[in-house]
Amino acid sequence: MSVDEKKSASFVEEASPAEEPSPRPSPTWTPEEERALVRKLDWRIMPIACVMYLFAYLDRTNLGNARLQGLPQDTLGGDPTGKLFDWVNSAFFFSYIICQIPATVLSKLFPPRLWLGGATIGWGLCSTLMSASFNLAGLLVARISLGVFEACFGPGIPLYMSLFYTKEEMGMRMAYWFSFAAIAGAFGGLIAFGIQDAHTTIENWRLLFIVEGVPTVLVGVLAMFILPNRPEETHVFNEKEREIALDRGSRGLKADTGRTVNKSHIIAAFQDWRIYAAGVLYFGANVALASTSAFLPTIIKSFGFTNALAQLLTVPPYVVAAIVLCSCSYISDRIQSRGLFAAGASALAGIGYVLVLTVHGNQHVRYFAMFCITSGTYTTIGIVIAWFAHNLGSETKKATGTPIYMAIGQCGSVLGSHLYPATEGPLYTKGFAIAAAFEFLAALAAIVLTISYRLENRRRDKLYGVQLDPNAPVDTTELADKAPNFRYTP
Repeated sequence: MSVDEKKSASFVEEASPAEEPSPRPSPTWTPEEERALVRKLDWRIMPIACVMYLFAYLDRTNLGNARLQGLPQDTLGGDPTGKLFDWVNSAFFFSYIICQIPATVLSKLFPPRLWLGGATIGWGLCSTLMSASFNLAGLLVARISLGVFEACFGPGIPLYMSLFYTKEEMGMRMAYWFSFAAIAGAFGGLIAFGIQDAHTTIENWRLLFIVEGVPTVLVGVLAMFILPNRPEETHVFNEKEREIALDRGSRGLKADTGRTVNKSHIIAAFQDWRIYAAGVLYFGANVALASTSAFLPTIIKSFGFTNALAQLLTVPPYVVAAIVLCSCSYISDRIQSRGLFAAGASALAGIGYVLVLTVHGNQHVRYFAMFCITSGTYTTIGIVIAWFAHNLGSETKKATGTPIYMAIGQCGSVLGSHLYPATEGPLYTKGFAIAAAFEFLAALAAIVLTISYRLENRRRDKLYGVQLDPNAPVDTTELADKAPNFRYTP
């Protein structure tokens, strides 16, 4: 018997009847009042959170567009091999990976609106200052700083939203939020297309960074005033709404809340093998995501299109990816199953890479493959984020576990940033083959995880009884998701 199982058994044996989980008491509010609160939360949180992520992704990925607008020629000495550009692109991920875990754990100790808004202002300034870079060193400093501030935002948003939304609602909210990464790809292509023929006193790529960086700072300031703080602290709720919100936050679990950190749950996160399996899944998807974000204009140009048309043709794959992501997330919310959708989406992206690898003479098929790659990749990542937002049992374990698997996954982004050096164009056979392999590895990891969760739920049902009310509070204070009456979303 493992240490966790012994703890679980001991916990059950020592519990008195009064400590056994019981169905929730009848609420003192109506379903209409709860739906009104959810609508209020949606209007208050989702628009500004989605716009923040739109600019986060614009500022993270606009290098791909700037590359076609002369950045390597102006700052990297022409960069004939493309390797200097690859290092500029990947520099972001090194600081992003290193800072995610400490930043997300620390975020529990600060008001969320100030933490998230301040991070947005920080990376907006870094993106804007990219326009003032004149050499490799300047670009690297700006990109590394960008990664530090975005590390305070990306993993923190799933934790923040889990304070307000139930596991039945989380998938769609994460889909809406993450779909703005795809929308950013489309929007970035349109902005780059518009700037392509701009006649200004500065280079087009510098104008691109300014146009996409300055609004980010303004969005960060707005977020400080619009986003609500924790449900027990925010002033935007009346007492009835606060009561409903706190009850919603305890459905299915009841653990550490407020500005506290449970050290034992930090250790538990580092010891949980499923978090590392999620890291493998996230790694596989991020190899494709990073390479697509940075190189999609270059890849489409290799199909025989002009620079301007290549920028424009990046838009449809991103739009379709956002639609596929939201559709799959809606269904996964309804049936409370994540792993099968993540596996299917990763396999779809892998098939897209196989198409572009094997079909060389038909550019229509190769362009169709871009739709498979973007749709499968963005759907995988969106579903994984929602999957682990409620599968870790406590705020502290989520604050630790989420950036752990995300940090592992972002190592895939570093690899993806080096898959398409200019010397391997226009076929980029090695890059496509590596991305395909990791997409299929991600699908395998998703299958292993969903089977593991289903078997563990079945084991707990057999040992501790089937839960009659899946939303009944479960005391996860001591054991987080290892608590006997906690059930995973498979």
